[in-house]
Amino acid sequence: MSALWTAIGVELHKARRSRVPWAIGIGFSLAPLIGGLFMVILKNPEAARRLGLLGTKAQLVGGTADWPTFLNLVAQALAIGGGILFAFLAAWVFGREFADRTVRSVLAIPTPRWALVVSKAIVVTIWGIAISAWVTLLGFVVGGLVSIPGFSAELAWRSVGTLALIAVIGIALQTTTAFFASAGRGYIAPLAWAMGMLVAAQVLAVLGHGAVFPWAVPAIISGAAGPHGETATLASYLLVGVTVAIGLAATIAWWERADHTG
Repeated sequence: MSALWTAIGVELHKARRSRVPWAIGIGFSLAPLIGGLFMVILKNPEAARRLGLLGTKAQLVGGTADWPTFLNLVAQALAIGGGILFAFLAAWVFGREFADRTVRSVLAIPTPRWALVVSKAIVVTIWGIAISAWVTLLGFVVGGLVSIPGFSAELAWRSVGTLALIAVIGIALQTTTAFFASAGRGYIAPLAWAMGMLVAAQVLAVLGHGAVFPWAVPAIISGAAGPHGETATLASYLLVGVTVAIGLAATIAWWERADHTG
């Protein structure tokens, strides 16, 4: 276990000194800020038109300017945007050793390879949770500043629970991204994989099969269930768990057995 704790400390140090996790956090911050802008437009459509803002598009996004609508926008942004931004984070953590050509040095140290993989996965989880918590907090701050109606403690706690569940699933599914970052030895393969899964999730949700596709589950939880109004079932969560376990096992197996010549 000491080797694992050491590996976690090294990975956290590398992540803290890099601009990538901070840039991802800034990118996620746009979700509640843009949601707040939509609320301003929905509250004052005539004033928004005079200022040159696109009131019609804001109307298409959400309906009325209230807390349920605003928090639903934040949840959908976290569900859909998280599929890409969390993938960037995982691709960077697992692919940078190959892009920076430091993989041989990393593999030469006595730390077990499984510990290297687990430490990287833990760092992705820590940063992902921190970013999600920041976005949630910023959402409540923005909503308060915009002064939209409909707030209640019950709604707040329910929304926090929903956002936390969306974030946890979105982060956990990045074990598959980690595998493609490792097997692809860089950033291109994992990002292509993440984009492909996002597109597939949208298509399957439209067809009414999103509940059995792990990458569509966060969007379903957020309320972006498509025309069929699907809901996440026990089978949905079980499939997510199986996918996460397979992704982690495959990544560890690749690092343990692959011929690292690059």
